[in-house]
Amino acid sequence: MNISKLSYVFIVFLISFSSLAQLVRVRGTLLDTENRPVNNANISFSGHTTQSNAKGNYVIKVPVNKKINLLFSHVTYKKTTISLLLKSTSDYELNLIMKENEEQIGEIVVSRDNKSQIEGITTIPAAMIQKIPGANAGIENVLKTLAGVNSNNELSTQYSVRGGNYDENLVYVNEIEIYRPFLIRSGQQEGLSFTNTDLVQNVSFSAGGFQAKYGDKLSSVLDITYRNPTQFAAAMEVSLLGGSLAVDAVSKNKKWSSVTGVRYRNNSLFVNSQDTETNYTPSFVDVQTNVNYKASAKWQWSFLGTISQNKYDYQPLIRKTRFGTIDKPMVLTVFYDGQERDKYKTYFGALKSTYQLSDKLKFKFITSVFHTLEQEYFDILAQYRLGENETTIGTETYEDVSYTNGIGTQLNHARNDLDALIVNAEVKGFYNWKENDLEFGAKYTRESIRDRVAEWEVIDSAGFSINPPILDFSRDDQPGVSYTGPLAPYRSVFATNYNTINRFSAYVQWNAKSNLEKAQLWYTAGIRMQNWSVSGTNSSGNSQTVFSPRAQLALKPDWEKDMIFRISGGYYYQPPFYRELRDASGAVQENVKAQQSVQIVLGSDYNFKMWQRPFKLVSELYYKALSDVNTYTIENVRIRYAATNNAKAFAQGLDLRLNGEFVPGTESWVSFGYLKTEENSADRGFIARPTDQRLKFGILFQDYMPAIPGMKLYLNLVYNTGLPGGSPSYADAYSYQNRLNDYRRVDVGFSKVLIDANSKKIKKSWLENFKELAIGLEIFNLFNNQNAITNTWVRDVYSKNEYAVPNYMTTRIFNVKLNAKL
Repeated sequence: MNISKLSYVFIVFLISFSSLAQLVRVRGTLLDTENRPVNNANISFSGHTTQSNAKGNYVIKVPVNKKINLLFSHVTYKKTTISLLLKSTSDYELNLIMKENEEQIGEIVVSRDNKSQIEGITTIPAAMIQKIPGANAGIENVLKTLAGVNSNNELSTQYSVRGGNYDENLVYVNEIEIYRPFLIRSGQQEGLSFTNTDLVQNVSFSAGGFQAKYGDKLSSVLDITYRNPTQFAAAMEVSLLGGSLAVDAVSKNKKWSSVTGVRYRNNSLFVNSQDTETNYTPSFVDVQTNVNYKASAKWQWSFLGTISQNKYDYQPLIRKTRFGTIDKPMVLTVFYDGQERDKYKTYFGALKSTYQLSDKLKFKFITSVFHTLEQEYFDILAQYRLGENETTIGTETYEDVSYTNGIGTQLNHARNDLDALIVNAEVKGFYNWKENDLEFGAKYTRESIRDRVAEWEVIDSAGFSINPPILDFSRDDQPGVSYTGPLAPYRSVFATNYNTINRFSAYVQWNAKSNLEKAQLWYTAGIRMQNWSVSGTNSSGNSQTVFSPRAQLALKPDWEKDMIFRISGGYYYQPPFYRELRDASGAVQENVKAQQSVQIVLGSDYNFKMWQRPFKLVSELYYKALSDVNTYTIENVRIRYAATNNAKAFAQGLDLRLNGEFVPGTESWVSFGYLKTEENSADRGFIARPTDQRLKFGILFQDYMPAIPGMKLYLNLVYNTGLPGGSPSYADAYSYQNRLNDYRRVDVGFSKVLIDANSKKIKKSWLENFKELAIGLEIFNLFNNQNAITNTWVRDVYSKNEYAVPNYMTTRIFNVKLNAKL
């Protein structure tokens, strides 16, 4: 296909490659009862035959909309016959356990509606998540390569989606909503994402226009399912960044099963690569378990629990940052005294019960408790010297300060404590009638918050205390004329809040399927309701209620080309969480309203063959109109809200993703996103929002080296244009609309498989106990790009100037890791 046709595909998403629409690939892996691959097994139907390879993998093409009998045979194992009916040209995965003592006969009618394509959901293989390199490896690391998902901070697992902020994303594990700590201010304090990658089975992600069955947020849904094991297994990883251990356990009667994971992480490699030299002793540890119990054929129970502790002890020593231009290079040197000690302890437990009342009716009961204890204590004195950088090579003062523009001192203090307890009780129902599915549910949530914030900042330059620029008594004639006004901290926040939030939410959703002549049509319509009230120590907020109708329509025409078209949208509300109620002064505004978004998403999925391998082009065009907007600022990862609803906003954009087997047997993708989001606060006009990430380009690539057996390569590339920001915390956004520099980052990983299912085991050796053993090398920030997350603002009395000194992220870093599975 020529270049011009490819460009046309990406613009209108309807022109496509020629494809074989009447055949679909059935692929899978054949194992024996000892979990060993079955080699040279015959897979056949109606005279068409293929064989499994040394890894037990096979691929065979079968007709669509035609019932066939697929025969699996081997000289050592009993025959297996599967009656198969596929109704889509998407690849179908069929894995089998071949047994020696019995013959298997079964029938599978796969009315493969491609649920993920119909709902506009991206599915991510668990194996891919575990392999792709990144400074914060895991699910979020892979999400950041998708169009519409943005993050300019490799130390953080937080992300923004289509113009929303970090607080606008829903995260579920086993249908249970997950919360994160409140007080974390920087990515290097996060340590670990909640989701333990070693325990994951399925991952689904929606970037907008999601259905009513999901909760009340404005931007996205990440839906994760943990594994339900069938046999004992263990996996371990050790690297310079920490380690993890995951164990699968199953009882003899198969009624009990569990997956348990322990993780430890240390970010010293990354922190020590930054401009600031520190004594850094972090400790990020968590333990998670998911226990399943099958009481009967109709009744099942599960428990999800986690305990995590993040200790962040940080003692900065010295910082030297070079910035400026070629004509005027600058250097900031800072000497520190003091330390920061932060603690974040979280406890989470959830009990889930599923009862199959009949073939058509099923209920789920979910209760959960989340408790977080957070402490932020720091006293850091910074004495700085700002000047011009000596650039004459060969001189003794090369790269030192040749001329001092300003000197000064900055003192930061905080004693912040938070205790939050969130309790949930929920019931869901599922009713199936012919081609109709009805889902409904109700949920009660109680949030109890006890919060104390006490932080201030004092800035002194050449012996003169600099007062906040928002005060009227500042003078411009210093130091010639002595200052006689009152002294005030440059920035200060003091508040104590005791609040309780009660919420009741409910939803009902109808799903149906029909035919429009020869085309297939799927409908989804639903509505959500939420009522909440906020009460404090001295007052009680008014009760508020919102209704959120949503709908979705998917069409699969009767074309030779395998395409699905979607339109979805509706009203999306986000009732305020505690952090959205707290204004810049730390006070809680109890009557803050829910932010509202009217969304529409137009999308298409096109499955085709290129180089005789499967590919998919996913395209989505979206628009959001927001009202009752609660404006905010972002500094690193801390969000501060105005706690008002005096703004309106919009977000519009285009997301494209091409994924498939660029290399045979591996999945990779290329994504491109365009976004424009602006807000109008108090009718002052539209300006860029803090998340206005105009262009996004991402590549996730997997490869292997035929000349070196077992050697694999993984590439993670992200390019984002610069965000608005870097201004002082007190600055008026309408007066400061500069942008940070573009974010460019490439992480690459190499893995050498030492032992796998195809390896010859060394008998009577400790190595024979391993199913897999691999050693890897990761290079983070391969091209050593200097990315900045914020600016440090330095002032001095003499020059009356204020300098923006970039806070650079991590440099090039090497990591070695060892992976093993039993």
